[in-house]
Amino acid sequence: MLKLSKITTNNSYLQEKITLRIDALNSIDKSKINILDCFCGYCVLWNNIKQKTNKKLNILSIDKSKKSYADLKGDNRKYIKNFNLNKYDIIDLDAYGIPFDQLKIILSKKYIGIIIVTYIQLKKSFGFLPIKLIEAVGITKKMYKKCPSLFRKNGFDKLCGWLYNYTNEINIIEISDKKYFWFKPQYKE
Repeated sequence: MLKLSKITTNNSYLQEKITLRIDALNSIDKSKINILDCFCGYCVLWNNIKQKTNKKLNILSIDKSKKSYADLKGDNRKYIKNFNLNKYDIIDLDAYGIPFDQLKIILSKKYIGIIIVTYIQLKKSFGFLPIKLIEAVGITKKMYKKCPSLFRKNGFDKLCGWLYNYTNEINIIEISDKKYFWFKPQYKE
C-alpha cells in the first residue's frame, strides 16, 4: 500500500506549491540543487522559492508557450527523452492536468532524484484520464471506450497504484480535485 504523508499548509495554492517544494528541498542534504522545471510558465514558483531558501538553486526551465520565460521552449517530453536526467536533483512537473507521459519517460530512464507532480483531474471536464494511464493499470482502450465514466473514477488512486511500482511513499497536499505531491523513486529489481 502506498503511504501518503500529508504536508500541512495555510491554504493558498501558490503558497502550498511553494511549501511542497521547500519540503522536497529540505529532504536533500546539499547546498547546491539542480532543478529541471518542465512546465515553468513565467517562472513565478521557483523565483519565489529562491527567496525562501539558503540553498543555491540552478534551474533549467522548459515550457511550450512562446510567451513563457523558459530557457528551452517546446515539448518537454522531447527534451526529457534526450537529457541525462540524473544530473538533476529535482524534476518539477507542475502541469495543468496529469503529466503521465512525462512521469513514464522519467521513470523508464531510472531517474534517482525527487519528482514533484501536480495532478489535476477536473470534474467539470468529465474527469478525463490519459489513456496511457488507463492502459498502465490494466484497462484496455476497448474497455475504456465502452464505458469511460466507469473508468474515470478514482483517477488519483489509479495513478498511485501505478506509482507503487516505483515508490512506497509520496508527500502530498490535497485541495479538492488538485493533488500536489513529491516522491523519490525506488526501483524494484
